[in-house]
Amino acid sequence: MNDGEFSDRLLPGERVVWSGRPAEGVLLTGRDAFLIPFSILWCAFVVFWMFGAATAGGGFALFGLPFVAFGLFFSIGRFWVDAWLRGGTRYAVTNRRILILKRRPSSSFTSLELDRLPQVQVSEGAGGKGTLRFGAPTSLFAFNGAGFSVWMPSLDLTPQFIAIPAARQVFDLIQQQSRTA
Repeated sequence: MNDGEFSDRLLPGERVVWSGRPAEGVLLTGRDAFLIPFSILWCAFVVFWMFGAATAGGGFALFGLPFVAFGLFFSIGRFWVDAWLRGGTRYAVTNRRILILKRRPSSSFTSLELDRLPQVQVSEGAGGKGTLRFGAPTSLFAFNGAGFSVWMPSLDLTPQFIAIPAARQVFDLIQQQSRTA
């Protein structure tokens, strides 16, 4: 087990029993069933509005540029940003804790004690790849400080192992370790 990423964060007597990282590349979630069509409609409306404003004259077309930029980010850019953020993320399960290390855009470290874990959910997809969520999910429509986390899994405020291989086996390992912790 390569615990090099976490060696300076381990407690005395603690050992890594699993480590991993999220899947690379574009990641589609269940929320995208709503977000993708909405973002396409947003972009279509903004382009229609910009065309109308440009033909009417008066400089109102420039007013729409921030909305175009937002629409492009919302439609396409958020997938690239999410992939970049996930590229700097590492996960570990020790005999005592869940560890999440994020290095992008700035360094952050999350530690969850196995004997005090909140609700753990596993969602599994094709080939066993899945996500483990440690706590309740953030609602798509609850904008209570969630920010961009409703659009990008890597910014979700709930600690989670995103798109890891063999998610069910890692879930079972956490359950086993939490019984002995």
